[in-house]
Amino acid sequence: MSNYQSAIEAVRAIKAKAGSSWDVIDAESVARMRTQNQFKTGIDIAKYTADIMRSDMAAFDADKTKYTQSLGCWHGFVGQQKMISIKKHFGGQTKGRYLYLSGWMVAALRSEFGPLPDQSMHEKTSVAALVKELYTFLRQADARELGGLFRELDAAKAADECAKAAQIQDAIDNHVTHVVPIVADIDAGFGNAEATYLMAKQMIEAGACALQIENQVADEKQCGHQDGKVTVPHADFHAKIRALRHAFLELGVDNGIIVARTDSEGAGLTKEIAVVKEPGDSGDIYNSYLDVEEIDVADMKQGDVVFNRDGKLVRPKRLPSGLYQFRQGTGHERCVFDCIGAINAGADLLWIETAVPTVHEIKGMMDEVRKVHPDAKLVYNNSPSFNWTLNFRQQAYDAWAEAGKDVSAYERADLMNAKYDDSELSAEADERTRTFQADTSREANVFHHLITLPTYHTTALSVDNLAKEYFGEQGMLGYVKNVQRQEIRQGIACVKHQNMSGSDIGDDHKEYFAGENALKAGGAKNTSNQFN
Repeated sequence: MSNYQSAIEAVRAIKAKAGSSWDVIDAESVARMRTQNQFKTGIDIAKYTADIMRSDMAAFDADKTKYTQSLGCWHGFVGQQKMISIKKHFGGQTKGRYLYLSGWMVAALRSEFGPLPDQSMHEKTSVAALVKELYTFLRQADARELGGLFRELDAAKAADECAKAAQIQDAIDNHVTHVVPIVADIDAGFGNAEATYLMAKQMIEAGACALQIENQVADEKQCGHQDGKVTVPHADFHAKIRALRHAFLELGVDNGIIVARTDSEGAGLTKEIAVVKEPGDSGDIYNSYLDVEEIDVADMKQGDVVFNRDGKLVRPKRLPSGLYQFRQGTGHERCVFDCIGAINAGADLLWIETAVPTVHEIKGMMDEVRKVHPDAKLVYNNSPSFNWTLNFRQQAYDAWAEAGKDVSAYERADLMNAKYDDSELSAEADERTRTFQADTSREANVFHHLITLPTYHTTALSVDNLAKEYFGEQGMLGYVKNVQRQEIRQGIACVKHQNMSGSDIGDDHKEYFAGENALKAGGAKNTSNQFN
């Protein structure tokens, strides 16, 4: 018996116990609604998706070509369309494709204060609300797709096409859900460890199975690609990692994933001098990176902060802001130190923010980490903050120059110039860009690649192009030719926007509830029929 038929039989058994008052309830209609609503709670989703990520991590350990990817999103519809598109283009499967929830996009696009910089100024609850919204849209994508299959099944049965009905039945029983893991950005925890724990619970209850937390000071947090980042000693960061784990365990998501991010590569400041309990502990190592000067007690000024380093009195260099600075050139070493400590504290995956996307730089740091933790895996931000074209053209230029190849036709500082777009160097740079994810996964053990803000940029680009055409000489043709016609040609489901909003699902329900008395929207006069 198929899964779907089993569901029908289960509802029939419930009806039998309820008595004659339930005779008007159609068992198959209820079974369809149950099939369309596989996940009842966010915790169900978090458990299911955590299993997926754990399985994918094990597969990656065995085969470095099996890295995973995600695209950032700021609205449920955006996430839904990504997964519908992935299923359409990749054989109905979603394997290895996740969603990323960017704190930057929440701040810039979802705050009630209006657009904000990525500095943890937005409402704490807006992150969990977006997780819930994303999964609401993904679950509706399931309901919509299954609803279409149910209608096809009814048509096949009505036409007595048994073979076709059996084929559709198999598609229903083996339906691949649009629900996939979401890696969700919890910034620096939005406060102390208790605040981090409470925030994590909300996000997990909404469905998040993977939480990404960074080692910056919560009230000084900056975007990883901006200046002015301030890190915290390991004891502070590790307390927040443990807060995340406790939240997962309390809610029964025992295999939840913690992604620990270090911003030390670009962070030259700290707010605290770490507590040292014994020589050589993490606090002592953290302090060893501070930029200090040896002084005599007689040289101390009123209000100076000093400490003992190897029997010598040293004064850390303190800025007018009260922050302390690290020694120049210690960023990579501090990143390795952070990563090793984060895994010791219970992190499952690491995230290192870098200034440019360079395979050898990422590999260099991860090689050091893997000397201590051989299975250490990285999440890497393929950030739009990088000028990918310029970076990779310069990398190709430098490689050519080092190999003795003639680069006289190119000006390194001007390689972004469009005149180089069809050049041999540009072609090599584009190939390096194309293989970057595979190369870093193989060389640096990058398990997951994400682009934080892709839909922010694609929306801006498409709206700019539409406005230029529609408000210019092209008028309505600017929309029809470059939007709707392309939707039709490419089979974009939302060309039938009424269907995407749930109109057909609502019609199905009306028929379940009212039978032939149902007033449905999908009749002959529905203009969406023009797209059939």
